[in-house]
Amino acid sequence: MLRRRIEGLLDTGVYSAGPVCAELEEALSAYTGARHALAVSNGTDALVLLLRAAGIGPGDEVVVPAFTFVASATSVALAGARPVFADIDPATYCIDPLSLEKALTPATKAVMPVHLFCQPADMAGVRAVADRHGLQVLEDSAEGIGMRWNGVHTGLVGRGGVLSFFPTKTLGALGDAGMVLTDDDELAERVRALRNHGRLPGSGRSTGAGGLAEVAPQGVLAGTNAKMDEVQAAVLLTRLAGLDEEIRRRCELAAAYTERLATAPCVLRLPAVENRGAPVDPVFYVYVIEVEDRDGLVAHLAAHGVETETYYPQPLHTQPCFAGHGHRTGDHPRAESAARHTVALPLYPDLTEEQLERVCSAVHAFHPGADRDDR
Repeated sequence: MLRRRIEGLLDTGVYSAGPVCAELEEALSAYTGARHALAVSNGTDALVLLLRAAGIGPGDEVVVPAFTFVASATSVALAGARPVFADIDPATYCIDPLSLEKALTPATKAVMPVHLFCQPADMAGVRAVADRHGLQVLEDSAEGIGMRWNGVHTGLVGRGGVLSFFPTKTLGALGDAGMVLTDDDELAERVRALRNHGRLPGSGRSTGAGGLAEVAPQGVLAGTNAKMDEVQAAVLLTRLAGLDEEIRRRCELAAAYTERLATAPCVLRLPAVENRGAPVDPVFYVYVIEVEDRDGLVAHLAAHGVETETYYPQPLHTQPCFAGHGHRTGDHPRAESAARHTVALPLYPDLTEEQLERVCSAVHAFHPGADRDDR
């Protein structure tokens, strides 16, 4: 199927934003329930386009969690606004609505909850704060394919959201690719213009050297080149057919990890799906545990041939690129604790029972302060 799709697009000579991308948009619209699914170049560009299309720019502030991938905050800066950080719910690692409300200022225009690791943020709490203060909710649902909050796919609980199709994601391409999801017609029209040098689809018009702007709703937009490649769309369309089965397998493996690691002496916390105001459909993008001596466990597992990943080693409010934003170490203690103690164990649909047992045995064998080379 993939070979046929790629050979077909080679015959057309259309290599970006063509019929395969359009087919993928239609398929993801049906899968997520989104009125508009807009294919773009990657997840970071999707966030920047979403923010800009929502009218976020210079002088505005957007509240983001302090514990997440750096793109959640840099996308705000790239849109010309200022990211402001809030602490997290220690059970979900997602933004804490109470900390969110404390972070608001007269300049706050939006909040960006991030759906992290295996479950959505507390959207009941986030929406309540946003509604009280007249804020837009723009979701970083880059990890959220298949996740639902109260039956609504992530990215569609607020005004809009994004998906990332980076190769390691639950639905991954062979390179970079992303998508904006929204039910808002105006927001979708602006994203369509912004992703293609400000030109509206089918307009055939350019507004001067380089075609940098095109008339769009609410004025003239300075766009960029953020179109998805047809090859990546072909890969994603092919993989989409098996997505639900892969999600099921990931949840099955996560349950097996939880059963086997429940008595591991070094483990402080195992992931647990929380219902914050509504039922959720979890998707285990990664399986993250907390350990007191995280770095020691990472070294121990590496010595046993087990690769791990640290999400995320430094909270955003302490990153040098945000040093002038008035945040200091100690401001968001739960985010800082997560950055010290969390580690992701191997999780992918092809992981075998034998491999999972090997990982769990190695975790059980870890004792802080013991000889690291105890094979």
